[in-house]
Amino acid sequence: MKHALIPLLISSAAFADAPQVQDVTVTGDQVSVTILHPDTGWDHYADGWEVLDAAGNRIGFRELFHPHVDEQPFTRSQSGIMIPQGATSIFIRTRCNVDGWSEELFEVPLLP
Repeated sequence: MKHALIPLLISSAAFADAPQVQDVTVTGDQVSVTILHPDTGWDHYADGWEVLDAAGNRIGFRELFHPHVDEQPFTRSQSGIMIPQGATSIFIRTRCNVDGWSEELFEVPLLP
């Protein structure tokens, strides 16, 4: 009976970790996001992040096309993000190819 529980526990743990935002840098219209996620390969990896304004509207998106098993944490940038004038913060939300969009939002305060 112990052997039947071990795979279930391993599976639950592998899918429970959403991609975590470690750092964000905003330079003009470019946003760089550093993400940590326990990528295991093509079967489970962080596959994107989006930038939201304070109202929850998507103002930017970066798709990640491959796993980063041996590069953790990793940073990717996206240009052409039009941050609304007068915005005091933006929010980053991550996604993985198994669990979908994270419910967590990472707030990025903007300098005036």
